[in-house]
Amino acid sequence: MIDTVEQALVSPRYLAGSGDAAWITVPLHRACGWSYGHDPLIPRVILTSPDQQAHLRLEPNPDNQWWRLRHAATRNSPSWYASFSARTPVELIAAVTDALTDPAASRTGSASALDPLQDAGWQWQPSTRVSPDGITEVEHFTNHGCNSWFITAALSKDPENQLWQARFDGNTPDYLITAFTQALADPAPLARDPLLLPPHLRRHPHLHTEQVPVATVAFALERRVAQLTARHPNALTKALPTRPSPQPGPGHRR
Repeated sequence: MIDTVEQALVSPRYLAGSGDAAWITVPLHRACGWSYGHDPLIPRVILTSPDQQAHLRLEPNPDNQWWRLRHAATRNSPSWYASFSARTPVELIAAVTDALTDPAASRTGSASALDPLQDAGWQWQPSTRVSPDGITEVEHFTNHGCNSWFITAALSKDPENQLWQARFDGNTPDYLITAFTQALADPAPLARDPLLLPPHLRRHPHLHTEQVPVATVAFALERRVAQLTARHPNALTKALPTRPSPQPGPGHRR
């Protein structure tokens, strides 16, 4: 019986590649009560918040952002929009959806979205924060009536070498953008299946692998669902299963 499985630990985390979309979609449905529509003939996922105000759409589109999050206008705030390209690490997107669905999240007086980057030693350029290795830039454009955020990871200025991009319009609540930049600057590595690493990582100096217990991998998503469920006064899911989930094969690791 196999007791451990190999995982790659990737740091900086913005190089990790996309990861498993279920890290976002499953907790939104099971822990936060978001409903979904299902059409087996169309390769997309659409999740809707219980109040019908927010929609998350995941749709494979090689010419556009794959993840699109929209929130309708309310009495106290305008509508807003965020999007993420295919290879954006799911943990960074999950930081936004976790904050959005957190009943205790602070909607006012949050820290600047640039503060976590400054604390992590990112370099300052006009309207831009640049990671120490120069790979990732966080830009906030406010000129000529434009108010938008662009977070871009790229191995060079050549568009062919762009890894991913996240976009937030200017109406996006500050605390959600800050949640993203906090996750972006977090020094903790992200775990990935060594067999599914993007090509640019295969000789990366900060990449290493380790053997971890199979149960750690198999139950990672269940633990995440349970933790997010605990934030809500009315539990929407049951406790962790008493029987283990199927052991992950080579293509079934986060």
